[in-house]
Amino acid sequence: MIDALVAAGRRLADAGISPGSSGNLSVRDGEHILVTGTGADLGRLGEDSVAVLDAEGAHVGGPRPSKEVAVHLAMYARNRDHTAVVHVHSPHAVAVACLPPWSETSAVPPLTPYFLMRVGQAPLIAYRAPGDPGLGALLAAPPFSFRAALLANHGQVTSGADLGDALTAAVELEETCRIVLLTDGRRPRLLDAGAIGDLTRRNGTAWDAR
Repeated sequence: MIDALVAAGRRLADAGISPGSSGNLSVRDGEHILVTGTGADLGRLGEDSVAVLDAEGAHVGGPRPSKEVAVHLAMYARNRDHTAVVHVHSPHAVAVACLPPWSETSAVPPLTPYFLMRVGQAPLIAYRAPGDPGLGALLAAPPFSFRAALLANHGQVTSGADLGDALTAAVELEETCRIVLLTDGRRPRLLDAGAIGDLTRRNGTAWDAR
């Protein structure tokens, strides 16, 4: 599992969506959660960069865990069949997270089939300071399904059935946010309800947005 986290961190750094020592990763491994340590550079992870938590988030081994543990726990509680969470401060996602959301249930509109296939709706979660445990409560609160969110003025978080799935969603969300900014102020053509329904049904993603 540690090797998978190291490889995932390198992939995010190489893609340019994990600047500096920002961002954190976790995987569920049986009764434990492995999470990158506080201040870890995702492009330079090693065994000494990974903390071990119990299922409730208590620190049981390794370095001090990321201060965003509450974000990870909230995504696991929301998506109980998911085993990985990615939180990054990718630049286009941060930019869109500084703007008004497209709708209550998705900060990002249905611009591409790949966004709907790999991410689905991604709400904007109200601002809390980085590391504030209240951010976890805000992620847990919405009464609709999602596996990704933008954190206001902060970044993005995704969860997945495995680490590769969560990474794919994070990369796709960043790319969709880039397209949002490229089309800003233009009146882009959105996918219609029929296409949205077909894509989300076939790929197991959620879309309640109007």
